[in-house]
Amino acid sequence: MTLPTHTPPRRRLLQRALALAGAAALPAHAQAQGQPGETAPPTRAIPRSGEALPLVGLGSWITFNVGNDAAAREACADVMQAFFGAGGRLIDSSPMYGSSQSVIGHGLRRGDALARVFAADKVWVSPASRGPAQMEASRGLWGVPRFDLLQVHNLLAWREHLAVLLEMKAAGRVRYVGITTSEGRRHDEMEQVMRSQPLDFVQLSYSLHDRRAEQRLLPLAQERGIAVIANRPFEQGSLLRQLQGHPLPTWAGEWQCTSWAQLALKFVISHPAVTCAIPATTRVDHVRENLGTARGPLPDAAMRRRAAAHVEGLV
Repeated sequence: MTLPTHTPPRRRLLQRALALAGAAALPAHAQAQGQPGETAPPTRAIPRSGEALPLVGLGSWITFNVGNDAAAREACADVMQAFFGAGGRLIDSSPMYGSSQSVIGHGLRRGDALARVFAADKVWVSPASRGPAQMEASRGLWGVPRFDLLQVHNLLAWREHLAVLLEMKAAGRVRYVGITTSEGRRHDEMEQVMRSQPLDFVQLSYSLHDRRAEQRLLPLAQERGIAVIANRPFEQGSLLRQLQGHPLPTWAGEWQCTSWAQLALKFVISHPAVTCAIPATTRVDHVRENLGTARGPLPDAAMRRRAAAHVEGLV
């Protein structure tokens, strides 16, 4: 099957109008839900539609892979409840993540949060003919009527999977489609796909220490009008462990940051190409801190360069 390389202007305008109408039809708490007395979390628009997403989402790699441990599943549900309570929307998962999808489904049902979630999942199977069955199984585990975003995980069989995802989008069975990579792998191939295919989203690794995406992928996403989900903003905690022995720089106060975690996350979400970052956590206090980090001023380009140079001297 030959994939389209562009969307005709008339169809693109119609898709944008439908997407905006769908966003407007969401209940107020589905668009932004904060703690009592809190303002709604800062958002950034999805380029293809204009729909606003909070700058901080929630990842589930490793942290939600807790199997059938009842206490651990309830702890994950607590994290999700705190996430939605602080105004979060986008949760990301994958069939690769063990029991994470069923744990998310449990948390959505317990918290009555199906109207709030921006559900982002992936297809990750070969041969690609097994993709539709895998995506339907994932949808059942989440318990959602449809996914907001489906992504080809780590570019596995991306041509075949993406063709199916685009057909699903045209039929209204998914709202957005994208591709992912992690740990800086396969940037050349991701660039090729971004240049040739009508993607709504890309997901890639980006952190205060791993800034390889700045070279080509982030500028290309801005040029092509593709939303960016930044995964591994803390590098699975390894970045914070390397920084914890060093004092925060005096200028961290200008960013309204009191911890390395806040500074590292604020660096990621301040890049204008990044639509949403998805740190993963097992702790309620951390998820609230992550959502709160987006509030307050974001660093400008000069401040970001200063932070990058400072961290290069430490790790």
